[in-house]
Amino acid sequence: MSIILNQDSRVIVQGITGNEGRFHAASMLQYGTKVVAGVTPGKGGQAVEGIPVYNTVAETVSKHGADTSIIFVPARFARSAVLEAIDAGLKTVVVITDGVPQKDAIEFVAKAKQKGITMVGPNCPGLISPALHIKVGIMPVHIFKPGNIGVASRSGTLTYEVAWHLTNAGAGQSTCVGMGGDTIVGLDFIILLKMFQNDAETKSVVLIGEIGGNAEEMAAQYIMETNYPKPVVAYIAGRVAPPGKRMGHAGAIIMGSAGTAASKIGAFNKAGVPVAEKPSEIVKLLSRGRSR
Repeated sequence: MSIILNQDSRVIVQGITGNEGRFHAASMLQYGTKVVAGVTPGKGGQAVEGIPVYNTVAETVSKHGADTSIIFVPARFARSAVLEAIDAGLKTVVVITDGVPQKDAIEFVAKAKQKGITMVGPNCPGLISPALHIKVGIMPVHIFKPGNIGVASRSGTLTYEVAWHLTNAGAGQSTCVGMGGDTIVGLDFIILLKMFQNDAETKSVVLIGEIGGNAEEMAAQYIMETNYPKPVVAYIAGRVAPPGKRMGHAGAIIMGSAGTAASKIGAFNKAGVPVAEKPSEIVKLLSRGRSR
């Protein structure tokens, strides 16, 4: 099992004729993802890496039964591309594009939630389920291995680093999800914790947070209030960020005392969630949690 994706997921690449779309379409296909089509308006009839290209998302749904999209279009076109995917009835939309205007993100994230569509991103690395050999994203696949640890992260590169430490320690992953670093994104830690709880393959969860916002504090409150049944370990990036300085993602903005590393670590400690001081400590903390 896995969350969000499954062996029957049929993926399209919006923006497949661009350099990034072309490169990552080939990478996903090579890994085992069922990439059935690409979409670039005005370039229908072409083929990229043997993948047929269409002018609209609706065509890919009717001809190939597509249910998932990954979006590589420039930020100024992201809104129309995402709304097209939503209107075509896809179940999952992964928005890799960064620099999306907040007003656009607010609009399409709200519409996706209204229609029950799972949206990952924007400004994210996507997701990967190693046991199924399926990824809808830009992850370097060699650092992941099948296992039973679920990973949810606000940071793309930290997702890779944590996965590398887990893999090197012999601890594989069920599904790794990079939620995205913008202020407005489609998923949060609570939604993913619920998904991982319902996934029989996932035995424990790693949450990778960072300064800014209150997603980590809300997750800690949820874990405490629900007496979350699976071991959870957290890591917070930005412990040594200079006070008052904006760093990293658009979502990593601290307002007063809210959103600081200390606030997030304190919330997790209160909920009984151990917080690693560095990514390499996560495996050890997970082992302690499982042995209780």
